[in-house]
Amino acid sequence: QVQVVESGGGLVQAGGSLRLSCAASTRTFRSYAMGWFRQAPGKEREFVAAISWSGGYTTYAASVKGRFTISRDNAKNTGSLQMNSLKPEDTAVYYCAAKYSSGTFYYIRRDEYDYWGQGTQVTVSS
Repeated sequence: QVQVVESGGGLVQAGGSLRLSCAASTRTFRSYAMGWFRQAPGKEREFVAAISWSGGYTTYAASVKGRFTISRDNAKNTGSLQMNSLKPEDTAVYYCAAKYSSGTFYYIRRDEYDYWGQGTQVTVSS
């Protein structure tokens, strides 16, 4: 069982930046692909960004491409999501997810992930 814990959420004004972190309780974090999802009130959880186990492959939702950057540090068993030029519509609970992966893949569907964090709130004021 892998535990995933997010941190770094908060309140920020539109145009500002936040950096979310994701810590995984496994020494084999390098064997897991990682993704970020978000869920706004009254909406379904949606894909934000994903990264392969090596960090060599990344993909983003169209709504955040060019503003958000996903990365990981396998030596520290951590991942991160740098969010710049934040907009009020980015307000949501952000979740980190991990999936055991032996290939050079990333994953964008919720049901592909094995482990989820509890989420961290991001609120962007206008």
